[in-house]
Amino acid sequence: MPRHQSLDRTRRRLLAAGSGWAAVTALNPSRAYAQTPARIGIIGAGHMGSTIGGLWVKAGHPVMFSSRHPEELKGLVASVGPLASAGSVAQAIAFGDALFIAVPYGALPQIGKDYGAALRGKVVLDACNAVESRDGSVAGEVEQEGVGVVSQKYLAGARLVRAFNTMSYMIFAREANRPDPKLAVPIAGDDSNAVQVAAGLVRDAGFEPVVVGKLADARRFQRGAPGYGQPVSAAELKQKLSIAP
Repeated sequence: MPRHQSLDRTRRRLLAAGSGWAAVTALNPSRAYAQTPARIGIIGAGHMGSTIGGLWVKAGHPVMFSSRHPEELKGLVASVGPLASAGSVAQAIAFGDALFIAVPYGALPQIGKDYGAALRGKVVLDACNAVESRDGSVAGEVEQEGVGVVSQKYLAGARLVRAFNTMSYMIFAREANRPDPKLAVPIAGDDSNAVQVAAGLVRDAGFEPVVVGKLADARRFQRGAPGYGQPVSAAELKQKLSIAP
C-alpha cells in the first residue's frame, strides 16, 4: 500500500476514535470508554510502559511493546494476553494509531532524530520525566522551558500529550479501575483532538483524566510542581491546581 494511503487510513481511524470518545463523554462523562479499539505502540517496555500497556490490553486495545531487543519481551507479551505483541521501535510506531512513550528523558532527542518522520502526525502520550543525575543537560532545558515544550521540540511533528508522568508504575498498577472516585491523571496538549484521544485512553486504563491546558501548562505537573505526585481524585486535583470544576 502506498505510504500516503496508509497515513490517510491511520488519520481516519484516529479521527473516528476521537469522535467516538467525545460522543461517549458527552453522554456520560464518568464512563468514557473507546467504542473502537485503538492499536497502541509502546516505546519503552520498562515498568511504566509495561504497566500502562497491560491495562490497555485488558481494556481491549491491541498493544505492541517495543525494545531494541524485542525478543527479550516474550515473557511480558505472554503475561499480558493475546492482544499484546512485541516489535522494534520502528514497528511499534508503524503499528500504533496512538503511541505511548516511557523512556529516560535523555533518550528523547535521539528518538526524535531517528524516528521523527515516522512520528509526524501521530498521537503520542509522553510519560517521560527529566532527572538531572540521569539525563544530563536536557533536564536543565526542562527546568527552564517546561517539560511539554521541550518534549515537543524533540518530538517535532508528533501530536503530543503529556500524561502518566506524575506517579510511579506501582501506584498506577494498584489504583487502576478502583471504585469511584477514580485516580486523577493530569494531561496537557496543544492538539484538541489528540487530547480527546489521550483522555479516552486514560479512562480505558482505569483513571480519570484532568485536562490542565496546553503543553506549556504541563510544567504545572512536571517533577517538583504542585500537580506532581498527587494520588487524588479529579475534584481534588482540580482544587490543588485551581482548575474550574
